[in-house]
Amino acid sequence: MRLLCPLMLICLAGCSASRSRDWAHHGAPMFADLTAREMKAVRAYLHGIPEMELTDARSNTLKKNSIILMELHVPRKHEALRALDRGQAKPPRQARVIIQFGNQTTPNITEYIVSPLPSPKSHKVKMFKGDRPIHFYSRPVTAAEYHHISEILGKITKKAHKLLFESTGGFSFTNCSDRCLTFSDVGPRGLGPGERRTWIILQKFVEGYFIHPVGFEVLINHQDLDPEKWTVEKVWYNSMYFDSVEELVEKYESGGVEKIKLPDHDDNDLYSTYIPRGHTNTPTNIHGPKLVEPQGPRYHVDRNFVEYAGWSFTYRVRTTAGLQVFDLRFNGERIAYEISLQEAIAFYSGDTPAAMQTKYIDAGWAMGSSTYELAPGIDCPELATFVDLYHYFDTDKPLHHKNALCIFEMTTAMPLRRHFNSNFNGGYNFYAGLENHVLVLRTVSTVYNYDYIWDFLLYQNGVAEVKVSATGYIHSTFFTPNGLHYGNKVYNYVLGNLHTHLIHYKVDLDIAGRENSVESIDLKFVNFTNPWSPKNFVVQSKLEKTLHETERSAAFRFGKKFPRYVHFYNPSEKNKWGHQKGYRIQFNSHANSVLPKDWKEENGITWSRYPLAVTRHKDSEASSSSIYTQNDPWDPTVSFEDYIRNNEDIVNKDLVAWVTVGFLHVPHSEDIPNTATPGNSVGFILRPFNFYDEDPSLASRSTIIVRPGPDGKPKVQRWTPEVIGHCVTDKPFQYNGTYAGV
Repeated sequence: MRLLCPLMLICLAGCSASRSRDWAHHGAPMFADLTAREMKAVRAYLHGIPEMELTDARSNTLKKNSIILMELHVPRKHEALRALDRGQAKPPRQARVIIQFGNQTTPNITEYIVSPLPSPKSHKVKMFKGDRPIHFYSRPVTAAEYHHISEILGKITKKAHKLLFESTGGFSFTNCSDRCLTFSDVGPRGLGPGERRTWIILQKFVEGYFIHPVGFEVLINHQDLDPEKWTVEKVWYNSMYFDSVEELVEKYESGGVEKIKLPDHDDNDLYSTYIPRGHTNTPTNIHGPKLVEPQGPRYHVDRNFVEYAGWSFTYRVRTTAGLQVFDLRFNGERIAYEISLQEAIAFYSGDTPAAMQTKYIDAGWAMGSSTYELAPGIDCPELATFVDLYHYFDTDKPLHHKNALCIFEMTTAMPLRRHFNSNFNGGYNFYAGLENHVLVLRTVSTVYNYDYIWDFLLYQNGVAEVKVSATGYIHSTFFTPNGLHYGNKVYNYVLGNLHTHLIHYKVDLDIAGRENSVESIDLKFVNFTNPWSPKNFVVQSKLEKTLHETERSAAFRFGKKFPRYVHFYNPSEKNKWGHQKGYRIQFNSHANSVLPKDWKEENGITWSRYPLAVTRHKDSEASSSSIYTQNDPWDPTVSFEDYIRNNEDIVNKDLVAWVTVGFLHVPHSEDIPNTATPGNSVGFILRPFNFYDEDPSLASRSTIIVRPGPDGKPKVQRWTPEVIGHCVTDKPFQYNGTYAGV
């Protein structure tokens, strides 16, 4: 009987783990992005409703009713958990659809939830928290609107043709062959609610045109749905403002303005290209190191369900915001229900009107839909598993993004842990080490000029890392002497404008269950009499723990001291040593505020006040931002501050951590042609803190232990094959820990 009980417990544990895995796999499709078939079915269903009078999104008219965006509507958490934790039926799949109704007396934007998929039969209006309205002017700019912006720019540049031709050395906006001008637009589109007017920067249309401004910027009012009523409100040329193009041209011809004369353009010496230049000391006929899988992959992917080294999770790439991970488990225990990218912003400063207006809020540009093809061997290792994505934004049919996400295991070339135990006499007692492998889930958003590399990494010791690396082209403006207050000159007539990147994440932790609490742990000095020398005192650090009982107390402001440790734990669950099972959030960030509190556009990004804020989970608080914030930050549809305004109790509750990371970027000459990733990566790490009884990576069989044998020769103990294979090395592992004088 004594033997039977442990066997029964082992069997029950094994059955429980197997059941947990099966339920996680069963629930994974709830979080899968819409398929092309589902998107087509939703479009057909909505276009079949006569009273909506829907037309093609890609027609050039602005006075139309059309679908702007379509993506998965994630089920409510309690419904999803019934499938994930009990194996019950999954809730029906639903689509979130944004429709612009421009062809009616009072234009509006309406969101619908369409279900069930894949054969929709019903729809209902989706409301935001507090029934906050969606203003029509907050809608994203579509291809049709850009078409008309290009048309009016054609008229503007025709009037200023001679000026632009002479200033740029033969470039023009129309009839230009290989000497064309293009443009970039900035947001927000105005200075207050109800406006839709945009500053446009003219640039040379060459490879890397973002860093080829020509010193001409124009403010266009495009609020009216009739493009014939659009107007030019201001023109900026070479540090001077004009009320119209005609005024600028007249003063240019009469000598009333200092003329720009850019250097002659040479395609063979284009500073913005990737074409190699300069001397290299690296042999060009030899490849660098490559990642290999000697016996094949050690992870498993089944559609959007991934398993690796005790980990399992599901993923999606939301069209508006981007990468999201759901139901993250380690050894069958859920660590987080959701870890998802919410928003990315880049707020700029500068001397030109476009620069001082640039406050990019990237979900407003459908950041998630800008996940394009990844290059094997560069963006991801050649052996990675590549996954296609489908998006429906400003289109009339699903767009297929080939190889836009990748999954791979890599070595970090850093031991997960190791120790050399010296005998302090020329030898050793033992050496032990464990190589560090990590699974990476990666996608890249190229939002016009910037490329954000989004990584989700899983380690063998129960640690999960969330990271973003910034690269791509800087957002530059025409150089003026006063511009040096706002950046550095990076090339002739080019200023790299200072800006701050902030990235916001939702981290819905479920640590040993849904009933969690959060505490901060810091140190304080204590001074007491030395017990073994009463004439002396001991000064040392002591742990100081603070339980955060309300949402306000757990909303840590930028500019205030941030605790060393932030610990999420289950008060009712303890490890073998009596400590409450928990995880901590560890930051890798240099973020700070981008605007003063309550200053106009800051109202749209109130999440940026806090490196960390903690709220009770609510399905009505699913996201901290929206696709509408970019064009209406002054009166946003989603206001994060509303989530903590009621200051609810957060002790022993289902908690969500909202994390802000980021960095200041002052562009410099080494950002030409591109910003490089080293030093431009930030994020956070979820680390177990008394969750396990010991380091769970002890389960890894990649450990190697070396001990001196009786004959003095090393005795190697290992649990994996000795010879890896010819693609790595055909030599067995060797190690000799002796050292001696020479």
